[in-house]
Amino acid sequence: MFGKVLIANRGEIALRIQRACRELDIRTVAVHSEADTEAKYVKLADESVCIGPPAASGSYLNIPAIISAAEVTDAEAIHPGYGFLSENADFAEKAEKSGFVFIGPRPENIRLMGDKVNAKAAMIKAGVPCVPGSEGALPEDSAEIVKIARKVGYPVIIKAAGGGGGRGMREVHTEAALLNAVNLTRLEAQSAFSNPSVYIEKFLENPRHVEFQVLADEHRNAVHLGERDCSMQRRHQKIIEEAPAPDLPARLRERIGERCAEACRKIGYRGAGTFEFLYQNGEFFFIEMNTRVQVEHPVTEMITGIDIVQQQIRIAAGEKLPFRQREIEFRGHAIECRINAEDPYKFTASPGRIASYHPPGGPGIRVDSHIYAGYTIPPNYDSLIGKLIAYGATRDQAIRRMRIALSEMVIEGIQTNIALHRDLLHDSRFVRGGTSIHYLEQKLAHELNKGK
Repeated sequence: MFGKVLIANRGEIALRIQRACRELDIRTVAVHSEADTEAKYVKLADESVCIGPPAASGSYLNIPAIISAAEVTDAEAIHPGYGFLSENADFAEKAEKSGFVFIGPRPENIRLMGDKVNAKAAMIKAGVPCVPGSEGALPEDSAEIVKIARKVGYPVIIKAAGGGGGRGMREVHTEAALLNAVNLTRLEAQSAFSNPSVYIEKFLENPRHVEFQVLADEHRNAVHLGERDCSMQRRHQKIIEEAPAPDLPARLRERIGERCAEACRKIGYRGAGTFEFLYQNGEFFFIEMNTRVQVEHPVTEMITGIDIVQQQIRIAAGEKLPFRQREIEFRGHAIECRINAEDPYKFTASPGRIASYHPPGGPGIRVDSHIYAGYTIPPNYDSLIGKLIAYGATRDQAIRRMRIALSEMVIEGIQTNIALHRDLLHDSRFVRGGTSIHYLEQKLAHELNKGK
C-alpha cells in the first residue's frame, strides 16, 4: 500500500479521498490554488502545496505544477478525483512517466473511452447495446450526412466525439436544421475539446438515464456494483441520483451489469468506471463511459457497503478485488441531492461567505461536503458545495428521510438549491419513480409559464 498520496483536486471530492486515505493509514498531500487556502481539506491534509492562482488553468489544470508538487513532497501516487484532469490521458501518462502511480485507468483506456466514436465501436464489439447512429465520425460530405440522418431517423442528436459533462450536444428535429447543427457542434467541439469530430445518434424522446458502476483490477477481475438512476437533470447536468433504479427488472439489471463487467475484461480496464445508458421501453442504449469516480458514487456505496474510493486506491496499488460478483449484496435504497451554491430556479451561481451552516443528521443520513460556517466559496469553480445522501430499507423510507434532512439543512449567507430539492422530493412524478431525463426541464418551463 502507498505511504503518501497526492490529491489533485478540490472541494468535497478532495475531502472524500482524504478520508479514504486516512482510513488506510496513507498520508495525504493537498494541492490547492490561492483561492482555496482556507479550505477544510487543505487544513486537514498532512501536507499542502499551493500550485497556482485561482483560475483552474493555472492551478488544478496545471500538469507540471501538480507533478512538481508530487516530487517535492515524495508522494507515491496521485488521485485525480473527478472533473479537472481526471479523464486526461496525457496527465495519467505524464504522472506515470514521472514515477508516480495514477489512481485510475491506464492512459490507453482513458483515450479509448474519451473518444465517444471509438468507445461506441469498442462497446458494440463487446456486446454492449448502443444507441442507433452513425458508424463513426461524420464525413465532410453534406449529402452523405443527410443520408446518414435519414437512415437513423429524426429526431437525431449531434454529439462531439471528445465531449462530456453535457457539452458538445445539439438536438435536430428536421432535415432543414441538420447541416447548420453539425457545423456549429464541430466548432464547439474544436473549441472545447480540441477535436472537431462529431457523430449522429437517434434522439430518444423520453428516456431515463441509468448508469452501471464497475470495478476492475489489473488481474482481469471485474464486477459491477449495480445501477443508479440519474434522470433528474437540467441541461444534461444531474441534480438527483438514486440506487437502485426504480422499476428495473432484476434479470435485465444482471444481464446489462454482466455485459459491462465483461467489456472491462475485454478492453483490459483497470479501476473504477461508469457505463452510462439511456433506458427506454425496456431497452438499454450505451452512450458513454466515465473513466473516474462519479459525483454520485455514495448512493452505490450505501446499498453495497463497498467503499469505491478505497477500492480505487487498492486497485492502483496492485491488489486484487476482494470479492466476486456473487458475493456483492444490494440492500435498501439510497438517494443523493447535489447541493449547489446557486439560485434554486434561475441556476445563477452564488459564491460568497457562508454565514451559518447546519448539516442534517439522523438515521441513514450522510453529508459529503467541505464547507463550514465562515468559509468563503470562491467564484472560480463549479457550484457544487456538497452532497446530501439518504438511505432507507425501501425507496419510500429513503424519500421520507431525505425530506426530513432537507428540512433541517441550513446554509445562510449564499443562495443554494435546497428549496428546489424540497420541491422535487414532494413531486408526485418523482415519488412514483422513473421520470425521464427531460422531466425537470419540462416541469420548470411549465412553472415559469404559469408564473407569467
